Amino acid sequence: MHFFWGSFDLAVSRFSGRPALPPSAAAPSWVREAYSHEVSSCGFWPGNGGYGRAAFFVYAYPEPAGYGDTRLRTAEAFYDRDLGQFILPYDAVRSARDPDTLLMGFLQETYAAAADLAHWDRAALERSK
Repeated sequence: MHFFWGSFDLAVSRFSGRPALPPSAAAPSWVREAYSHEVSSCGFWPGNGGYGRAAFFVYAYPEPAGYGDTRLRTAEAFYDRDLGQFILPYDAVRSARDPDTLLMGFLQETYAAAADLAHWDRAALERSK
């Protein structure tokens, strides 16, 4: 679990275990290290991060081909091409009949899309319930 004080977001990341090409040699060293391996990250913004309102977010690095075109079952969620992330507005979760199910469904389906499109070995990475 990570807390990014500069943007005040709270996030959790899952890694494939495989190395990824770093963003660029010009990127700060902490960015190159943060994205040294394939990752799917999800988290919560209180109203920053380019979206401007409280929201849950999910992204993958490197983003697998077709990731942004994934059709989600979570109707309230969408892919923001400018951010390169899936967004689920906080207000949609707050006002949902079953907020826990809505949020967990969004987080799981976006992770599964990233892992499946990037051909992660999910059987080796995930524990059964």
